[in-house]
Amino acid sequence: MVVKRPQATKCRRSSPIPELKRRKIKNVRPKQIRKSATTRPQIIIFDVDGVLVDVQGSYLGTVLETVKHFTGKRVTMGELHRWKNQSGYNDDWKLSTAWVQSLGGKAEYDEIKAQFVKFYWGANGKPGNVAREKWLVPRTVLRRLARAAELGIFTGRVRQELDYTFDRNKTHEYFRTVVTADDVAKHKPDPEGLFAILKGRDPQTALYVGDNVDDAKAARAAGIPFAGLLPRGTQEWRERAPILRELGATRIFGSVSELEAFLRKTHPQIS
Repeated sequence: MVVKRPQATKCRRSSPIPELKRRKIKNVRPKQIRKSATTRPQIIIFDVDGVLVDVQGSYLGTVLETVKHFTGKRVTMGELHRWKNQSGYNDDWKLSTAWVQSLGGKAEYDEIKAQFVKFYWGANGKPGNVAREKWLVPRTVLRRLARAAELGIFTGRVRQELDYTFDRNKTHEYFRTVVTADDVAKHKPDPEGLFAILKGRDPQTALYVGDNVDDAKAARAAGIPFAGLLPRGTQEWRERAPILRELGATRIFGSVSELEAFLRKTHPQIS
């Protein structure tokens, strides 16, 4: 039997969800970004979840199931996105722990992580939510982008989770350098993974494409131009796009295809 994904039904707020802080974020960067940096990148670095892969049914659905499992309370996708609008919640295991404990749950990180993993990968013969994720970018688009620039990945996923997605969608070949949570001592928003991809090259020759606060902060700390990617017409677009702009995003795209169309103006290899 397939586990049904929790539905974002209307309900009263069930937790002290972090409020969106409309404070002005000081946009300080290590270097002044050249005007051409975001239009002619030589290296394009992608986050994975929400950028290359739709994780509504996999990671995000698993967060909702995990929180409900430990609290018995109904929580919604809308509430989850309010957590995601804050820095420090790029890691879904940490987010789930913080949310459970904010609702009065007594479980600790290790127990919550173990249950999350069961929901995600499946257990006792029951399929996991991982099967519900959807790869968003056609291989033809990746092939064209790879002709125009070096492609890389810096993700908060662990290597096992990313390899499963690569193998399932046959997309590993397009990315020259891949940095996961297993490959760094410090996770986002620390820029360690971005520096590992740059290998000493000028940060302004790169572009980092991500969908969350910690992606933007990591790019800013590394001095790399940042482009946000959020699905248009969604809660993420309405609430998170202004935050990403305050953190230095030079552009907000609705998809990788929009990014490709933008880059086509300056990259004749994309055709």
